[in-house]
Amino acid sequence: MEAVSWSTDGLKWMAVGLAALGMAGASIGLGILGAAAMTALGRNPEAKDAIAPNMVLALAFTEAIGIYGLVTAILLIFVA
Repeated sequence: MEAVSWSTDGLKWMAVGLAALGMAGASIGLGILGAAAMTALGRNPEAKDAIAPNMVLALAFTEAIGIYGLVTAILLIFVA
């Protein structure tokens, strides 16, 4: 059986791709959160004061996770 030799450049770019998956996950999460909030507002418009602040807080946390993935990918590109 022949051993596979991995180059360090290839492994670095593979790690960057995996870090970028965090951005994709955050994008999907933002879409789901926005759709759920719009559905909730459509079903019960009087609950806007309860729904909107919680939606904005959840969107901010989800966006932060995407930004962490972006920063990790950039660090891997330029530092590793």
